[in-house]
Amino acid sequence: MTQNSKFQQASKAHMKTLKLYVPVVDRVHGPHHPEFHEVKQLFETMAEKISAAGRGKPALDAEFERLRQVTGNYEVPGDVCESYEAVYRMLSELDAAYHA
Repeated sequence: MTQNSKFQQASKAHMKTLKLYVPVVDRVHGPHHPEFHEVKQLFETMAEKISAAGRGKPALDAEFERLRQVTGNYEVPGDVCESYEAVYRMLSELDAAYHA
């Protein structure tokens, strides 16, 4: 499996769920975890780039680098719900597939 197809497969598996979860997690946890506002903005940028790239590989190096910084390498805070944890897990899997 090629690098691009791993990322496409991960995108197909996670983007629909992420599009549902990210705004809700931002609304629920944003007041206590303001870093999630930036996670949401980065995710929205990534979603646009993935959509625009079609079957090609989008340029997401900067977004994944910033996500790792903002999230402490996708470290889940101890006071959040399972949806927040799921968002970080899916973003981490996308990151790994992108850089595989």
